[in-house]
Amino acid sequence: MKARLRIVVSGRLAEVPGQGGAAWAVLQYVLGLRKLGHEVWFIEPMGPAAIRPDGARLEASSNADYFRTVAEEFAIKEHATLLVNGGHEAVGMPYETVVEIADSADLLVNLSGVLVDEEIRDRIPVRLYVDLDPGFTQLWQEIQGIDMGFGGHTHYATVGTRIGSPDCSVPTCGLDWLPTLPPVVLEEWPTAGSVERVSFTTVANWRSYGSIEHEGVFYGQKAHAFREFMDLPSRSHARFEVALTIHPEERDDLCSLEAGGWHLLDPVSAAGTPDRYRSFLAGSLAELGIAKSGYAASGSGWFSDRSVCYLACGRPVIAQETGFSRQLPTGAGLLAFEAGEEAVAGVEAIRRDYGLHSRAARSLAEQHFDSDRVLNSLLERIGFGNA
Repeated sequence: MKARLRIVVSGRLAEVPGQGGAAWAVLQYVLGLRKLGHEVWFIEPMGPAAIRPDGARLEASSNADYFRTVAEEFAIKEHATLLVNGGHEAVGMPYETVVEIADSADLLVNLSGVLVDEEIRDRIPVRLYVDLDPGFTQLWQEIQGIDMGFGGHTHYATVGTRIGSPDCSVPTCGLDWLPTLPPVVLEEWPTAGSVERVSFTTVANWRSYGSIEHEGVFYGQKAHAFREFMDLPSRSHARFEVALTIHPEERDDLCSLEAGGWHLLDPVSAAGTPDRYRSFLAGSLAELGIAKSGYAASGSGWFSDRSVCYLACGRPVIAQETGFSRQLPTGAGLLAFEAGEEAVAGVEAIRRDYGLHSRAARSLAEQHFDSDRVLNSLLERIGFGNA
């Protein structure tokens, strides 16, 4: 009989309310580990500056409202807490209870290393840092001297599946990174029914933070990559819709997107909650996914947790190449592109035989991204062979 572990998962769910996709990136780990039969607790630490509205107490904040709603929806309310870094203010389980749980926990899964409270973190014997932003995470630490919280962990994993390979420019920071794919809980993402919007869609942030240049390589944001494909819709007979978070003062880019034929949707209305996000992806024809330019430039092997959800729904994905095709089969259900003409060819291929690509998409999710498979593999590689 497999051992039942007590696992603490930490990640960002409500720090920026209204991002359903970001919530799902965390929920896949929480729900996936629970599905494996483990006892799972969720802790979200948040900086005081993130509390909204400004000056509000955590208990009365919009962050707390969003946290409660999501925790209730996915039945993790009794096993979840939202904490303010540097203090004991909490929504959900009180801080003292969190410390007690850490005392008896077997494993910490620290997504992006967000849990830095040593009083909690260091009580847990096995501490896994999971890098969700490959390339930027390592460069901030190595080049810019920003403490990314690597210290205090016993193991390190990354969704940059090529990090450490000779053809990947990302520094390892002297750490042994375990490659892992983004998990998807297939029961939460069943094969979708009829297409509701006959469009190639995606969900994106135009800018997330600053860019980095290192040894002649520019590691840019989504904006820098997207500009290379502004005319893509005008070169195809398909419709393209993007639930895009972009500042209204990015006027030049907004004009170029409109001129190029991109249809911009309000990201909160389309994907502001986990349920809206799931409905938007499942209702789409397929995804056209453009990566942050840093992911592509580094050859990191990053593959989007968003694209994984499209695949699970049986919605084909056309994704910008980052090196992921060295790990994943492409050509049916998942098509990779580097240049615009390859993306256009992918669009036409999916439209010609949608049924084939739809079935292949779901099959890819089952064979490569099923949370049972991904998370069991990760647990085995960090020493929980009977988990």
